[in-house]
Amino acid sequence: MTLLKKIFKQPDAMPSANTETSETTPVTPIIAPNESQMDNTVRNTSSSGDRKRQQTSDSTSPSKTKTWRREDFAVVPVEGKQRFHDFDLPDDVMHAIADLNFQYCSDIQAATLIESLEGRDIIGKAQTGTGKTAAFLISIITDLLDYPLEYKAAKGVPRALIIAPTRELALQIASDAEEMGKYADIGVVALVGGMDYDRQRKQLAARPVDILVATPGRLIDFVRSSDVDLGDVEVLVLDEADRMLSMGFIPDVRTIIRHTPRKGDRQTLLYSATFTDDVMSLARQWTVDAKVIEIAPEQKSTDSVEQLVYLVSRQDKYRLLRNFIKLNQLERVIVFGNRRDETRRLAERLQKDGFKAALMSGEITQQKRVKTLDDFRSGRINILVATDVAGRGIHVDGVSHVINYALPEDADDYVHRIGRTGRAGSTGTSISFATEDDSFLLPEIEEVAGVKMKCVYPDPNLLESN
Repeated sequence: MTLLKKIFKQPDAMPSANTETSETTPVTPIIAPNESQMDNTVRNTSSSGDRKRQQTSDSTSPSKTKTWRREDFAVVPVEGKQRFHDFDLPDDVMHAIADLNFQYCSDIQAATLIESLEGRDIIGKAQTGTGKTAAFLISIITDLLDYPLEYKAAKGVPRALIIAPTRELALQIASDAEEMGKYADIGVVALVGGMDYDRQRKQLAARPVDILVATPGRLIDFVRSSDVDLGDVEVLVLDEADRMLSMGFIPDVRTIIRHTPRKGDRQTLLYSATFTDDVMSLARQWTVDAKVIEIAPEQKSTDSVEQLVYLVSRQDKYRLLRNFIKLNQLERVIVFGNRRDETRRLAERLQKDGFKAALMSGEITQQKRVKTLDDFRSGRINILVATDVAGRGIHVDGVSHVINYALPEDADDYVHRIGRTGRAGSTGTSISFATEDDSFLLPEIEEVAGVKMKCVYPDPNLLESN
């Protein structure tokens, strides 16, 4: 914590000890995304609520382009839409936003930035692909610039910590953080399992780390080895809390949080696709007077994705997949299976038939998974065969189709699968194969997805042998 933040904390709101699991601070729901009445328990840097930007105009950031001006990134005001210009963001952040051509905020961005930039704890609910990663990264980097350290930062002592359930998601967030902070001289390090431990240790030792993105298990390893000290974490982000629950990571997350400052001495941002009782219980334990921001519509599957189910026999599934991809000349598609062995055999079969396909599952080394994703983004491969765990963090633009080769056994996984397409305002298609083995799963999937899906038999030409 910086001296400035310590001055503005509320002592009577602080717990007497760092016992996160025993506290039940009530959660305050948000009334509207543009709510102007802010709670006085958050930090205020002046009576008018304006924050003093401790940032000089002659920044010495080696990557800063001094010729860029905010006026060069003109975005016309539109009624009902909020621009990033409407927030008091540093030029370094606005420059990165301009490079990404982010003009108008998504709903989750508009709602959370209002609160997070004021230092409030947040519990946010939003579908995948709605821009929540950019929302919390913009807030974090703005915070780091607004409140610079008054002393030389130590190595391995992050100011912001982001915890994600999967390696791919953690690496994607770290990549986005580097992109968003490229003009602000922000140090970003990702710690994930399956990658060289010593190499990650060297990254920590190379320079002070501002933003640390990690999966729970690998982070605990670094904390126990004293390579990472979480005692000065100012902002804690828990991304995909529902997924961390389902994957059994909550005991590890509890261990990690005990090493961070007490709630109230840190800002906590928790995001989840669903607000289950378990998620809300965790949120109350780890936040203070949090604003609940619910953006996800009642219909969980996005309207931008066309959803179709093919009723097919088990022995015809592969022919249907092969012919559908070939006849439709699909250029970027993700095919989901339920088990590693199933996806491995499927990827090998597609490769044998001349398709540029690759496997993405837990049995693949992390280095190879990173290369596979790069090849998928660049077009060197156009079919990614994935399991749910490996596919959860895949954020690749231009995926036209998601094909559920096997219906997911957990209906929530269906929503996350189809969220790989139809992202950022584009449209996509979800094709599901329902056989005599798994068609009984359809009613629950439809209930969770909030749609009645069209079920058809494939045309004969889709089942031809050649």
